Amino acid sequence: MFSQYLLFTIPALLVIVSGARDCKCVGPPPQKAGPTDSCWPSLREWSSLNKTIAGKLIKNVQPAAPCYPGLYQDDAACEYVDSQWTNQDFQSSTPIGLSYPTESCPVVNTTAGQQPTQSCTLGDQPVYTVNATDAGDVAHGIRFAQRNNLRLVIRDTGHDILRRSTGYGSLQVWIKYIQKGIEFQQAFTPSDRCAKSKWKGSAFKIGGGYVWSDVFKEAAARDVIVVGGGTPSVGCLGGWMQGGGHGPAVHDFGLGADQVLEAQVVVSDGRIVTASPCQNPELFFAIRGGGGGTYGVVVSTTVKAHPTTQIAAQQLSFAPLNSSYTPNFMKAVELIHNAYPDLADKGFSGYGSWGLMSPTPLVYNYNYTLGEDVQANFTTGFTHTVEVFGKTAQEAETLFAPVAANLAPFSSKGLFINTTYASFPTYAAFYAALSGIKPPIGVSAALGSRLLDRKALTSPQLGQTLKKVVGSPDEFTSVNIIFVGGGQVARDGADEFSGVNPAWRTAYVHNIVARGWAPGSDEATRNAVYSDITNVKTRALKELAPGTGAYMNEADRFDPDYLQDFYGKHAKRLAAIKRKYDPLGLFYCPTCIGSDGWRSDETGRLCKVG
Repeated sequence: MFSQYLLFTIPALLVIVSGARDCKCVGPPPQKAGPTDSCWPSLREWSSLNKTIAGKLIKNVQPAAPCYPGLYQDDAACEYVDSQWTNQDFQSSTPIGLSYPTESCPVVNTTAGQQPTQSCTLGDQPVYTVNATDAGDVAHGIRFAQRNNLRLVIRDTGHDILRRSTGYGSLQVWIKYIQKGIEFQQAFTPSDRCAKSKWKGSAFKIGGGYVWSDVFKEAAARDVIVVGGGTPSVGCLGGWMQGGGHGPAVHDFGLGADQVLEAQVVVSDGRIVTASPCQNPELFFAIRGGGGGTYGVVVSTTVKAHPTTQIAAQQLSFAPLNSSYTPNFMKAVELIHNAYPDLADKGFSGYGSWGLMSPTPLVYNYNYTLGEDVQANFTTGFTHTVEVFGKTAQEAETLFAPVAANLAPFSSKGLFINTTYASFPTYAAFYAALSGIKPPIGVSAALGSRLLDRKALTSPQLGQTLKKVVGSPDEFTSVNIIFVGGGQVARDGADEFSGVNPAWRTAYVHNIVARGWAPGSDEATRNAVYSDITNVKTRALKELAPGTGAYMNEADRFDPDYLQDFYGKHAKRLAAIKRKYDPLGLFYCPTCIGSDGWRSDETGRLCKVG
């Protein structure tokens, strides 16, 4: 299940209990219990929970702990962890491994002679994990946290940028190993015989913490399309789906949240309920786009399946032959952004990225002789892969022709331009060839984003905004284009049970800007990057598109306007649903609905506001 040195069940627990200060878990202001409080559960209570869930309680240890002096030091294990640090499967298979780790216990490359420069602590990671294998385990974990006034964290695969799967002094419920099967339904039949369900097509019931590669395999075997993540290792039930969920099929079939036909949810009192248009319809609305880890724990969903089709894809890249042509490059980047709304209306969608002086090549120059002063591969460049469902490559090329004609003059203005087209008989073939990549993870970064509508993408201010966003070459900024809006995403705005941020309904592009820092960078360096993302780059995007919002799963975690930006007009309704299903505020995560009712004290514990 995961590396043996990471699994420490109750007999090995070292519980810290201190009577040096009074318990502050009750009384004004209410505060969640912490490991140094006298009201922290005793060893007997933890042992009782462990027995109740059949020995599946884990004492969390940082994945990189073997690299540090102490109880868990192990040179061979450290070398293995270092070799796997950027592997998504490794991080998601450990109880507190994260795609975007915190700074509390970084990995150490001892093979290269590195030595630890700090101590290894849990930091803001959960203290214990309920390694749930069924909904009953989830319920027991919820009730234990409720009884003992503990901060509760919900985790699926750990693909979380906003640190919603972390929490100082918390108990974590981990749903990854709930695996009750993936069931195909040729014709969807509501489990509760709900007559309000309008879906008449096929469906899959996803019974637990599966990742999208698991479901895609079943879908391909039946020649159907399931809307899932572009990264196949993302979990199906967690924040991806509950926060909206984008992927290559979204433009044609709708966001991930809008695929959900019904779900099983464990709510704050430990009950397991059905959420559908007929049962708990408010909860159904909330989990379909209103944010994960907030209203309950989703343990299974039933989602739409769509007939497969042929797909045509285009790969476009361009780059300046040298730095003197960067102004022309920026004009070409602006031009392609201007074209995206009309391209979407013709059926195109896809993903792209661009930047100035990327740490790794953005555009590759294969078999081209462009002169001695031209680099073989380009670290300043633009690339995208877009597709059209139900079209041939020739038809896609015809549809793109007006944009190609506008780009063509840049070939004589110092830009290298390369365009290719391909056809695929099925969505599965397309996904295997041009999507479905597990990008390396395990690095820390700051990012911000904005949903851009037609007005923003065709604004006269767009060019200046793009310059502010990308910054100077020495910032090594990465800009990602999630070009999946329009089409069914827009049409699903009419769905009365969709809690998705309404800004998605007019957006064509979800624009992400990100910057990182070198391992071991000091706090001042990290804070400077965070400030640049929030106060310069994301602010510029907000000024360009003031009336839209942001995709909550890939956004600035320090956004001061997160309630409006992440939830839009739904924020008030979602808050009321939160109070109904979680009246005591058990489910908490930063930037989630209800989080404005809490603050962190100097130790990192949660205190009730007011």
